[in-house]
Amino acid sequence: MLDTVQFLDTTLRDGEQTPGVSFQLVEKVDFARTLDALGVDMIEAGFAGASQGDFEAVRAIAKTVSTGVCSLARCVETDIRAAAEALKDAKKPRIHVFIATSPLHRQAKLNMNREQVLQAAVHSVTLAKSLCADVQFSAEDATRTELDFLYEIYTAAAKAGATVLNIPDTVGYATVKEYGDLIADLYARVVGQREDLILSAHCHNDLGLATATSLEAVRRGARQVECTLNGLGERAGNAPLEEILMGLRTRKDVYGVRDNLHPKELYRISRLAAGLSGVEIPPNKAVVGANAFVHQSGIHQHGVLNNRATYEIMKPEELGIPQGGVVLGKLSGRHALREHAMELGFELTEHELNRAFEKFKELCDRKKDVTERDVMAICREQMHGATGSYRMNSFQIFSGNHMTSTATVSLQKDGDVITRADCGDGPVEACFHAVDQITKLKCALESYQLRAVTEGEDALGEVTVRVRHGETVMLGKGVSTDIIEASCLAYLNAVNRLAEACQEQDEAANNERT
Repeated sequence: MLDTVQFLDTTLRDGEQTPGVSFQLVEKVDFARTLDALGVDMIEAGFAGASQGDFEAVRAIAKTVSTGVCSLARCVETDIRAAAEALKDAKKPRIHVFIATSPLHRQAKLNMNREQVLQAAVHSVTLAKSLCADVQFSAEDATRTELDFLYEIYTAAAKAGATVLNIPDTVGYATVKEYGDLIADLYARVVGQREDLILSAHCHNDLGLATATSLEAVRRGARQVECTLNGLGERAGNAPLEEILMGLRTRKDVYGVRDNLHPKELYRISRLAAGLSGVEIPPNKAVVGANAFVHQSGIHQHGVLNNRATYEIMKPEELGIPQGGVVLGKLSGRHALREHAMELGFELTEHELNRAFEKFKELCDRKKDVTERDVMAICREQMHGATGSYRMNSFQIFSGNHMTSTATVSLQKDGDVITRADCGDGPVEACFHAVDQITKLKCALESYQLRAVTEGEDALGEVTVRVRHGETVMLGKGVSTDIIEASCLAYLNAVNRLAEACQEQDEAANNERT
């Protein structure tokens, strides 16, 4: 049995299925570069056959990174050929075909019997193998599939040329022991002494067991784990990469395996995933949460001061968590801000850095102390809104308990200042309506989140919004010590991105007509 566990990261495919999350092409490519630096063995870049956007994302990532890149595909010829085309420039391409196998899925979703599913799987793996040397096969909802059929379809897929057999616990249904036993049985019945065949674990977190089932799968013979950063994914999410990695490393005495990852990149990429997705990391999140290495109990503090190993089984510096260093203030320059931003996981463009530095200087004038969390919030805002046609010039609010809120907003575009006023049920809605008047986009607010970045009366407020225009949804972020201003900036960030998307769609339509 191989002693190295491979990591397939599916943040850009399965993680994007998190409700409300939608990555843009440039964000996917930037994130893929960071995954490459982390050392993942395979990046599931998307579902090339699902849409032109996914196809372009898979193709762009395949051209960019040196690590493995795969595309998901149904057991449908058009999907498989689209995946092969998108991956043609990848250094290590893989086509990942899947079909549902459980009785419930066969009846309710596919309207197919066992024989039809088996034939489709074999035909699709054979086709994929003719187009790509590395083929992964997944039996969706494997943990609710009859065991005899599961053994039959995985054996047939292996004979047809699959190099990786993935066993998805699609709805997080299996207990830890059940899943481990299934992995061990498949290893004994299908893999045996074949070194060219790898078993893979793909676990969802519906019952909170995704990390545990993934680790048990490794212990029982799986040599690939499929996971996402911060556990992103639909419903309760996927198995978190950072938890599996540190579980394997911290308890090497139990699992006895190696990996190819660089843990010092974890903190940085975890914060990047949170910033791009808009899904914040809970403070008590294992490994990468803000409180993961914080000790409040007097007894714990005493122990840690004497020897950190008393209450810390991992070292924060091993995960790339900043340990003091540069303190930023009024006299700090752009270079110091850039370096600190990079430590926190943000690689800002020159334009983003200039805007972030401008915001940072404004914040230094408003706040007594600028913290690491303040800098992170500023960087997140710039990554989502440093470009765009419209820029905030000024706003004015009239609001009270027994009056209709009115907002007057001035935006700058191409050197011109455009001012409009509108009403709303509250000051935030009034601001949004005024922005819509200026941009002439009919937008709908799908979600609004406000949180204090730090403590105290001068705390920076961070607003995250999701805004829809037609079928397109964009994330926007805004930060300010004034929560109305933060709200308006977040909405404007999203609207700028929507305006750019509309322009790109119009240009594409014009090109098709000509």
